[in-house]
Amino acid sequence: VQLQASGGGLVQAGGSLRLSCAASGRTFSTYAMGWFRQAPGKEREFVGAISRSGGSSYYADSVKGRCTIRRDNAKNTVYLQMNSLKSEDTAVYYCAAGIGVGAQEGDYDYWGQGTQVTVSS
Repeated sequence: VQLQASGGGLVQAGGSLRLSCAASGRTFSTYAMGWFRQAPGKEREFVGAISRSGGSSYYADSVKGRCTIRRDNAKNTVYLQMNSLKSEDTAVYYCAAGIGVGAQEGDYDYWGQGTQVTVSS
């Protein structure tokens, strides 16, 4: 499966942004989807994930309550809604697809190219 992330940009602190990740192929619904991010000089970290059906989602403590992941299997797309953005949310955001939901990079087999999110304070 090929993944294309989009929706990044420059936003003021306290603002909102919705990222999208479009997947190619007809097997999207067989993959759990995850979002990760990598800030400058830091390792890539888990943001959140959603199960294949969309019935379950999981979030890192750093974004819990501010971010929501949902998916539309009919559109082969997963979304990351981010609210109350902070400067520390500045990073390149990646979507990933894997067989099962997980918080580790190794849980995912396919990765998108990343989209930059910059939060100005």
